[in-house]
Amino acid sequence: MSKVAIVGSCITRDLWPIVGAEPSDLLYISRTSLPSLFAQPLEGVETAQEPPGGLGVFTHRAMVNDLKKRALAALIAHQPTHIIFDFIDERLDLLSVGGTVVTHSWELDVSGYLSQPAFEGASTIARTSPACELLWLQAADEMAAFIQSTPLRDATVIVHEAQWATQYRDTAGAIQDFTDEVEIFQGKPAAIDDHNAMLALYQPAFRARLPKAVSVAAPRELQLASVDHRWGLSPFHYVDDYYREVWTGLKALGV
Repeated sequence: MSKVAIVGSCITRDLWPIVGAEPSDLLYISRTSLPSLFAQPLEGVETAQEPPGGLGVFTHRAMVNDLKKRALAALIAHQPTHIIFDFIDERLDLLSVGGTVVTHSWELDVSGYLSQPAFEGASTIARTSPACELLWLQAADEMAAFIQSTPLRDATVIVHEAQWATQYRDTAGAIQDFTDEVEIFQGKPAAIDDHNAMLALYQPAFRARLPKAVSVAAPRELQLASVDHRWGLSPFHYVDDYYREVWTGLKALGV
């Protein structure tokens, strides 16, 4: 029986409920970035026992794990047979603060933690900047070395390759175009073309560092967003047939 870990986003986690399945033992690491995973914990940050700002328990825990850098230890402890990476959460900017980097997620924005002294002097590393690209490629080297030098070497590494949709299906079933720029979350605009170019760099660069990694992807015509998606309209909230196609690919790999 497979034991799956996801380092990625809802585009992979949503596969199970959309196809009517439930994973028996799943580790889901989200709201992070490769550079943040390999950085030092942020000193002095105080996190609440109960999620602040209306956050859910899971989303708050994912954000805290990013600040405290707990994900890699959890990944090893999980002993997965399959590790699925997708890079859709890599849309988020990074913050350079206190000699480390953390992921600037919506959850961090609304938590109130940014007002703490631990975040004093924080500066943004924009996701599509050359500096972030360099940090990410260095962290991809670290992730490859980490997998190859730990028991994770025995897991099947899968890259769920995706692109942001440029079109979506509306409630009447008609195909509409996204505007060139969308919001990642409130106050955080992003250009679809810029992020697709970034993914087109990240995905093959990661595979090149892990030659045994395998890829799954839906055909380009299924990379279509849907206004009826459970999480709402977004360039990375796809039509159900997208998830069914990727699910077929994962099942063929033993997931």
